[in-house]
Amino acid sequence: MPAAGAALITGYWLAVGTSVGTALAWVLPPFLVVVAGGAASGEWMWRVTSYHVDPERFHVNTGVVFRKRLALRRERIRSVDLTADPVLRMLGVVTVRVGTGEHAGTEGTVTLWPVRRASADALRATLLAHAVRPGDQDAADPGDRVLARFDRRWIRFAPLSFLTPTLGAAAAGGTLQVAEWFGMQVRVIDIVGSWFGLAPVLLVSAALAVGLLLVGGVATVAIWVEAWWNHTLDRRPDGTLQVRRGLLTTRSISLEESRLRGVEVVEPLAARLAGGARVDAVATGLATTDEDKTDSKTLLPAAPKELADRVAADVLRAPSAPPTSAPLTPHPPAARGRRLRWAFGTVLATEAVLVVLGLLLTPVLLHVAWISTLVLVPVGVLLAVDAYRALGHTLTGDYLVARSGTVRRATVALQRRAVVGWTVRQSVLQRRAGLVTVVATTAAGSGAYAVRDAAQQDGLALADAGVPGLLRPFLVGADVPERAVPPG
Repeated sequence: MPAAGAALITGYWLAVGTSVGTALAWVLPPFLVVVAGGAASGEWMWRVTSYHVDPERFHVNTGVVFRKRLALRRERIRSVDLTADPVLRMLGVVTVRVGTGEHAGTEGTVTLWPVRRASADALRATLLAHAVRPGDQDAADPGDRVLARFDRRWIRFAPLSFLTPTLGAAAAGGTLQVAEWFGMQVRVIDIVGSWFGLAPVLLVSAALAVGLLLVGGVATVAIWVEAWWNHTLDRRPDGTLQVRRGLLTTRSISLEESRLRGVEVVEPLAARLAGGARVDAVATGLATTDEDKTDSKTLLPAAPKELADRVAADVLRAPSAPPTSAPLTPHPPAARGRRLRWAFGTVLATEAVLVVLGLLLTPVLLHVAWISTLVLVPVGVLLAVDAYRALGHTLTGDYLVARSGTVRRATVALQRRAVVGWTVRQSVLQRRAGLVTVVATTAAGSGAYAVRDAAQQDGLALADAGVPGLLRPFLVGADVPERAVPPG
């Protein structure tokens, strides 16, 4: 709110051209009225909101003009997350979000604000008490077990993100916009140009790009530190995995182990080159919105790949080697040819657009086209070869493991019992090359995980052995031997 007030006053001052005192006189009173109104509204909402828990349901009564009474069955509750910004932390209260994992548009999330920290912890323990079922008591740990704890060395992976150039470009645009407000945009451009004198255009562009990347990198590190500082991943005796993190705004996210169906080790390109990876949960009943779902499923931020594999094994209670680092069955060379053709096709389409625009608008774009071709062709080939090398699949123990991707390489270890169906896709070109894409359908995570461009016999055998009997009735006449792939 203080930042918003300062922005309003500055904007009024710049737009009208009056004195600072006049701007304060016009803007400050309405702003204070809005702040007071928001505080009064929050106080009123807090007083009219109540909740209680009985053996079967969680009841919430709220509403100012229209009263709303909500009752959630306790066995449908999937998550209880606690969030506290700096103001709430000073007051010793938190925001409680109770989620049922329902689709957006339904009463899938209930928010209570504010709740005292001790009361919120007790409420979470009560609502998630069903996470440990009677048959699972022996499997539960007798106490908290730390699976991962924050390490400052992880910060080096923070700027290795696509957010870095995005924030750098945003900073450049913001600087020019502010300069335009003060009538100094041309002056800023002249000053930057004078720094380089008569240097070539490419040198100036490269220097500016490096500067923007540095600015974006600093901003990305700041955002990452705010989100992941003091990260801790615990296994709780109540049958949940708990992620706690945050510098200014703290978050505590719980995930029932009974809803866990696997893990996904994700290696974005830049982080992978530095040896980093993150761990995401493959589970049912995650948050409803896309933003919250992405936020809630991450168990470990970008960290060394060896640590990510170890954490994945600990989360899955794997008795031996991590499933995500198991040796994979490679895919045939025809899969590499498909990726090379995609790469050349993408480059050709891009250059064709530049050539057409160059012929219609300006010859400068024709020069851009041939220069960019010299860059895009080798880059496309490298990415295509890397994407082929990433392909692989196997069955290890109770898990189906599949890997694919280059810009975002992902290795998923999915419980075989979580697979509810198979989708076999084969285009005309795949059929001619003897390839097939097999998709495992599940109720967890993204809902489907693909084994892309596998040899036809290997792909069908994998599906048949992964869930015995599920695909076999549809393989009449197919060249798939019985038990071509061992079940474990």
